[in-house]
Amino acid sequence: MTAPQTLTTAQNRQIAFYKTEGAGSTVVFLGGFKSDMAGTKAVWLEDWCRARGRAFLRFDYSGHGVSSGRFEDGCIGDWAEDAEAVITATCDRPLVLVGSSMGGWISLLLTRRLETIAGLVTIAAAPDFTEDGYWASFDEAQRRQVMEQGYFDAPSDYGDPYRITRRLIEDGRNQLVLRSPLALPFPVRCLQGTEDKAVSRETALRLLDHAESPDLALTLLKGADHSFSSPDCLPLIARAIEEVSGARE
Repeated sequence: MTAPQTLTTAQNRQIAFYKTEGAGSTVVFLGGFKSDMAGTKAVWLEDWCRARGRAFLRFDYSGHGVSSGRFEDGCIGDWAEDAEAVITATCDRPLVLVGSSMGGWISLLLTRRLETIAGLVTIAAAPDFTEDGYWASFDEAQRRQVMEQGYFDAPSDYGDPYRITRRLIEDGRNQLVLRSPLALPFPVRCLQGTEDKAVSRETALRLLDHAESPDLALTLLKGADHSFSSPDCLPLIARAIEEVSGARE
């Protein structure tokens, strides 16, 4: 595989990305918490877009994948800045954002910053997870450790513990999207697996009820897990992209 291109942001973070040129709206994949642009969904969607002559962008937030920085130094606000910077620098046409897990939260933040969004697809979206997930689940001792020591190493189903920092928690409170009006004036498709152990279907329903959109639908796929990367799941993502972009085969 060829080496990715790199963008230096205004905050002097080096963001690695791959951009596929093509026609129509640009499909932008936004990955999850501690994931990277080499994941199954990102690469599958790149191939799917290339086969159809569609523009596509995938990238690593700072502290993720091959971009600069350490994961534990980052926060939601930083990663939203990274996403906005690489999209603004590389995309000159309408956008279809595809946000997975934390990327769903980032994509919702971008709807308040970018005027060229034509459609949105979320996959196991995790808006406000620093507050409603981690902080809400911590006991008093764990919360005290975050505030006094500066971090707590939370167990993860994906290997090593995730270091949840005070900065991540405090910045997350400035990025919440489910506590104030959330206008999404374009087609939106939300995808959620019923066997997702990281993001509950209640979170998906909360987003569905909270967002204001002229064309918003939630699909629950029985048996699908948080990765939503099985052979049954990937075509559903593609179909959702077609629906929000109006690009029927």
